[in-house]
Amino acid sequence: MKITEGYDLLTNTLQQRRQKLASLINFPVILWSGRSIPRNYPALTYPFRASSHFLYFAGLPLENAAIRLESGKLELFLDEAPASSTLWHGEMPKRAEIAELIGADAAFPMAELKARATNAATIAVQDSWTQLQQSQILDRPLAPPNSPTGIDLELTQAIVSLRLSHDAGSLAELRQAAAVTVEAHKAGMAATRNAQIEAGVRAAMESVIISKNMTYAYPSIVTVHGEVLHSEHYHNSLQTGDLLLADVGAETSTGWAADVTRTWPVCGKFSRTQRAIYDVVLAAHDACIDYIVPGVEYQDIHLLAARIMAEGLVDLGILRGNVEDLVEMDAHALFFVHGIGHLIGLDVHDMEDLGDLAGYEEGRTRSSRFGLGFLRLNRVLRPGMLVSIEPGFYQVPAILNNSENRAKYKDFVKWDELEKFADVRGIRIEDDILVSQGGTEVLTAKLPTKALEIEELVAVSA
Repeated sequence: MKITEGYDLLTNTLQQRRQKLASLINFPVILWSGRSIPRNYPALTYPFRASSHFLYFAGLPLENAAIRLESGKLELFLDEAPASSTLWHGEMPKRAEIAELIGADAAFPMAELKARATNAATIAVQDSWTQLQQSQILDRPLAPPNSPTGIDLELTQAIVSLRLSHDAGSLAELRQAAAVTVEAHKAGMAATRNAQIEAGVRAAMESVIISKNMTYAYPSIVTVHGEVLHSEHYHNSLQTGDLLLADVGAETSTGWAADVTRTWPVCGKFSRTQRAIYDVVLAAHDACIDYIVPGVEYQDIHLLAARIMAEGLVDLGILRGNVEDLVEMDAHALFFVHGIGHLIGLDVHDMEDLGDLAGYEEGRTRSSRFGLGFLRLNRVLRPGMLVSIEPGFYQVPAILNNSENRAKYKDFVKWDELEKFADVRGIRIEDDILVSQGGTEVLTAKLPTKALEIEELVAVSA
């Protein structure tokens, strides 16, 4: 195992992150990487994914490791691999070698961590075994990561402030993830004409990601049932007249993610009704990207998408009434229920383990409104933020057939007109947008969004 292969360790960037953290807090911090979780017996585990907070400061996806940060210094705690592991895993790097690669100031076996844990803050990791270890070493109970207290809360707030804006090191990784994701989507479109079921397109997309020594940043969504927002089934056949929604993103070997969605016709040509809805979603997508500059409220971007969606649906005869009134009463949310997007970084929904401590400005809380309650990000945009823009249109039976919704919106939805759009189950268009001082940079811009270009990529003539 040569841990220098495949990526730049960016040692200087890691050291700068530690120094920035030291400027925000004045107490020691211990962050754990976590451990792999058995699937059905101890030696057969799920793929290991290190804690993102650990990765941000340590840079390497080390398993069963911890780092102690104080005054800009880093101590690594990691046991040497036993000699017996060589048979199964090959020669493993030594602790001293790893410490040098990440710029650690000292390195120790895990047994010495307890003596260095006094008055240290932390963030609870996801796996229960490591959470128990954290609690035992710190000699105190741990709150969930989305509701920390005391110095753990102070640490969480400091890390959020650092990770909200990406440095040059993280941007290099994020651009790599975006480039591979674009390539994967193009491969999926090209594979559609020969695929029999959704799994065939998924395989084409994920094979591109795997061939670049990356993994997928989240379970891929490749479905003809676009109304199911997080579908993880791939058995449905691909039929002429279907739309295929693919929400697939790559993750680099050090954990940085991309998140992209495209929707295309299986036969290579949008129907008249599909094209009409697609263009409404695309209009919202484009307008929101154009609106992004530092200082803009992300919620205002969401409401812009809502107005454009409502206006488009009025023009198509699906909704009736004044656009502003329709948005105020959340009529648009019958078809566009989720938020316009989220943060992207080391997690595809970056720092979402911290709940709204990361996504919402201090003092802000989730809205109870139907059209705002799923907004994942409610902050003023700042340079260095990477956000997704992902408007969508969905015909979700549980929403549209709900008796309360039918009664509330009976005068504002033309249900008979909506029936003409039955071949549009779900459409989403999503890109990754970097907020910069001069405006925006679309990291995924090389993947077309216009309907005619999408049809060309599917490579089936009309």
